Amino acid sequence: MGYPDTFEGFMIESQKNWSDFKKKDYKPKPFEDRDVDIRIEACGVCGSDVHTITGGWGEASLPLCVGHEIVGQAIKVGDKVTTVKVGDRVGVGAQIWACLECKNCKSDNENYCPHQVDTYNAPYPDGTIAQGGYASHVRAHEYFTFPIPKNIPSEDAAPMMCAGLTTWSPLVRAGTGPGKKVAVLGIGGLGHFGLLWASALGAETYAISHTPEKEADAKKLGAKKFICTKDKDWAKPWAFTFDFILNASDMTNEFDLSTYMSTLAVNGTFHNVGLPDAPLPKMMAQDFAPNGAKIGGSHIGSRPEMLAMLKLASEKNIKPMIETVDISEKGCKEAVEKVKTNDVRYRFTLVNYDNAFGSRK
Repeated sequence: MGYPDTFEGFMIESQKNWSDFKKKDYKPKPFEDRDVDIRIEACGVCGSDVHTITGGWGEASLPLCVGHEIVGQAIKVGDKVTTVKVGDRVGVGAQIWACLECKNCKSDNENYCPHQVDTYNAPYPDGTIAQGGYASHVRAHEYFTFPIPKNIPSEDAAPMMCAGLTTWSPLVRAGTGPGKKVAVLGIGGLGHFGLLWASALGAETYAISHTPEKEADAKKLGAKKFICTKDKDWAKPWAFTFDFILNASDMTNEFDLSTYMSTLAVNGTFHNVGLPDAPLPKMMAQDFAPNGAKIGGSHIGSRPEMLAMLKLASEKNIKPMIETVDISEKGCKEAVEKVKTNDVRYRFTLVNYDNAFGSRK
């Protein structure tokens, strides 16, 4: 049949064989008045993709096409769409729908809508399972479709759609800026964005990592100092220092959290954006008492936050560190397997979609 009745995607059919992608047709949800159809040209490979296809976050609806860091060209817009026109280059992140009527949605917290639909592996109200960006097209509600500034290349903009926003939102909500000391823990796909944003927002920025080889990159990304957790008693010189720690690691289940939290200033926050497969370590209530520390987390960000992030990235010419991979069965397999073993610096973007899916005019 083909577009617009069916889309093509690189899909997994089994979480046991989680890196075996097959090109398949699938039927998107029905097109509605505020929908936008996008011909995809780039898609970031997110840690969430790997957690989902491996079963780390539970059973998935199969067959499944992952990918929620999507950039492409709008080729069809619904009759009531006002923010996108055909031909615009746009992005879609990890959320593709919300009710836009509840109190959360009406307070620019649609990323916490109780009825939200994730960009893949989630049911729409009609029961259709959303499919992601390792595909020829994506159909998205206009509210979750974002204009990409002209000076940001698609391969750079793609990882901003999830990794960028996921780190930007908590930093902004924490008031990150001049006079604040912010540490980013875990310098990978998420963490390297955390360093870029914290530095660009004017905070005194620090990198915390167990990998000393990342020091040079961390400083290029904006870290004033690099703190290696392999050093003996590494936390002691940093006691009562940081107003905010952005934890971008997805291995927090293996951390001695009380040691990390000891580096927080009084009433400082240890904020989680990395989401491990395993539960967090046990803690005592007393662990929070010495500095009145808090621990928290967040889920992506809002539309206003996405637009502000892209504006700053454009104005300051902020560029992530990425590697590109041609989309194909082999390319998807290579990318997710390397993300699983942290063999990437620091984000993969799938590109050359026309080679896989044709021009799709």
